[in-house]
Amino acid sequence: QVQLVESGGGSVQAGGSLRLSCAASMPFFSLNSMGWYRQALGKQRELVAVITVGGSTNYADSVKGRFTISRDNAKKTVYLQMNSLKPEDTAVYYCNQHPNAFDYWGQGTQVTVSS
Repeated sequence: QVQLVESGGGSVQAGGSLRLSCAASMPFFSLNSMGWYRQALGKQRELVAVITVGGSTNYADSVKGRFTISRDNAKKTVYLQMNSLKPEDTAVYYCNQHPNAFDYWGQGTQVTVSS
């Protein structure tokens, strides 16, 4: 049974920071790459950051240099540190396995950035 619980979102002004957390209940968490995704209103869900089993990271160009993904395998948790937030970062943020995301998605956490 897979369960993904995202938290840490909120409303901030441009330039602010937030740290998102994703508590994952899934088999073999430490053996899977994980990603943070986001979906803005009226847009398709997009991948913003990935962290591999070995800790390598990759980011969408739009967040590179501002967001940092990390993981704690002992806690089965993935984090997304978001700095220098922009209004265009406003979206619901989700975590999931990557690649081969589960069909199941958590409820996500809303991030709203005002100018």
